Amino acid sequence: MKVLVYEAAALPAELGGQVAALAAAAWPGASPGHDPALAPRALLLVDGDGTVAASLALLYKEIEVGGRTYRAAGLSAVVTRAALRGRGLGGRLVAAARAELAADPAVDLALFSCDRPLAPFYEEAGFAPLPGTVLVGGTPEDPEPLATDGPGFDKAVVAAFFTDTPDRDRAAFTGVRVPLHPGNTDRLW
Repeated sequence: MKVLVYEAAALPAELGGQVAALAAAAWPGASPGHDPALAPRALLLVDGDGTVAASLALLYKEIEVGGRTYRAAGLSAVVTRAALRGRGLGGRLVAAARAELAADPAVDLALFSCDRPLAPFYEEAGFAPLPGTVLVGGTPEDPEPLATDGPGFDKAVVAAFFTDTPDRDRAAFTGVRVPLHPGNTDRLW
């Protein structure tokens, strides 16, 4: 199996169809695709026959925290083909995504939320929890923005810092409400 990386707009139709089918099976009724303003990229784990075993999207935007602007990336729509789950393929792809982001000089940190029981999965791939941190989604104008501490949510926020001062930056992101505001398409990545 190999990891393939594509700008979302350049994803070949055959692979894109498989990714859409995986997402529809995992999240029935969810809207497909990501906001182009977030410069989405697809990371795929593909076998020798061209079958997508696992996929995820990387989304990018600048955010302001503690008086500083950070170039953030987030993981979204992480999914493994149902018949292949439990083989470590998702973890392999998530670790590859972390490595991809760490090697990108335009990225200061990876930051995203997950269901609380999945936090150890992301920790194994090199992401660390941010205790007490809440991501605030939607847009700044939303009267009731989607937030990871909202009713019915049981989300953990995890991150990896790629700056020259990762400990200082981790402290700035710990225990705060982060104005992620990725828009109305990807209300919360």
